[in-house]
Amino acid sequence: MFQATRRRLAIWYTAVTAVLLLLFASGVYLYVRSTLVERVDDTLNHVVEIVERSLVIEPVDDEPEQFRINVEASFRDNADTVEDDHIDLEWFSPTGKLIWSTLSEPLNIPIHGDRTGETVRVVKSDREIAKWGDSALLLRQVTQRVQVGRQVLGYLRVSHPWFEVTKPSRQLMIDLALGTWLMVISVAASGWFLSGKAMEPVGESYQRLKQFTADASHELRSPIALIQTNVQVALADLESAQAEATTSINYRQQLKLVERLTQRLGKLVNDLLFLARQDSGISKDSFSPCPLDALLMEVVEEQQLLASEKKIILTLDLVDPSTSTTDPKLLENWFTLIGKWDQLVRLFTNLIGNALQYTPAGGRVNVELMRIEASNRVSRIRYTTDQLQIKVTDTGIGIPVEAIPRLFDRFYRVDPARTHKTRNTATDSTTGSGLGLAIAQAIVEHHQGQIQVESNIGKGTTFIVNLPITLEY
Repeated sequence: MFQATRRRLAIWYTAVTAVLLLLFASGVYLYVRSTLVERVDDTLNHVVEIVERSLVIEPVDDEPEQFRINVEASFRDNADTVEDDHIDLEWFSPTGKLIWSTLSEPLNIPIHGDRTGETVRVVKSDREIAKWGDSALLLRQVTQRVQVGRQVLGYLRVSHPWFEVTKPSRQLMIDLALGTWLMVISVAASGWFLSGKAMEPVGESYQRLKQFTADASHELRSPIALIQTNVQVALADLESAQAEATTSINYRQQLKLVERLTQRLGKLVNDLLFLARQDSGISKDSFSPCPLDALLMEVVEEQQLLASEKKIILTLDLVDPSTSTTDPKLLENWFTLIGKWDQLVRLFTNLIGNALQYTPAGGRVNVELMRIEASNRVSRIRYTTDQLQIKVTDTGIGIPVEAIPRLFDRFYRVDPARTHKTRNTATDSTTGSGLGLAIAQAIVEHHQGQIQVESNIGKGTTFIVNLPITLEY
């Protein structure tokens, strides 16, 4: 499928470029050819003017008011000159009879008084065929009527070989055709390469979609199968029950398990829907000022119960403003940013929940909030606007270095056997689906921030979130 699409893109790209090159080459050819024709016509008209000024006009003896051209005196000095430029002269009487010519044989072409120039075709003699190699000769001609007052003295016709135009035009056509084909071949190769590059993101998206569909199907299949199994067991208990009390207890347990699995399935569907909306850009969240210190206090307070159950110390540290800051309004909103409250709650609930999940009893999870001013350098990075930095640090089991690059991939788990160790018993409703960190990254990117991970095996993990105070549009 992708190869066929790539091939079609390359063909369309090559075809459009070939048409444009053909139009360009045709335009160049016509322009150069018309320029050559104009240059030949200008040369012929210039020769006509020179020869016309050099004509010797004499009065007729018997008729004082009549004039004639002295042919020998007029054209004696012009024959050698025009021969060097491949220009031929012909002088005709007022009746159209050829009187003098530089051509070896008459052309037998009727006279047309046209100063703009015309192209004529002449069948050549054997001598001219031997000289020029073609059976026909094309000439560019200009004919000038010479007169004194109303008396026509004769006609002057100047001819120039057409090969002065056809030869460079033919060579230009060959050069343009060769260049066009080379360009088309180059464009075809470039189009194939560029279409491949253009198809790479599509292919990657398609592969991610396939992987996403496979993972989502797997995640949905498991709770659905468990729900079906437990419903069947509950129905079987009702049918084979011997004691009503025992049946009631088993039935209640099965229904509670179905409820937990249904909640887990609903949470998975909500997570998938959230990521789909973020990817498509159809989420229309309204951003407003959010005091992040109050938000973190609320999230930490909600997670204290889970921390107490696991005997983990959960703390929140708010780094005080610098002593150089004295603006009361700025101090009042020191930890306030523009964002979406519900999404930020979800972000830090996921991060703190993960930290508590992978920290053993007796461990510690610390949440730190500080403001980074734009003029300060942190980790050799200069920020263009003030940012809030949140660090969630735990003393848990840590993350392998090779797993960190894929940590935010959807449905990715560092150790599926460890993270789903309770899957077979189907009694743990908190078992993760591998979407928590992907959702966290999506929320951070939606707020134009950054999220990083630092971890050491056996020592703990730190998630660092940098969020700009104001969003840039």
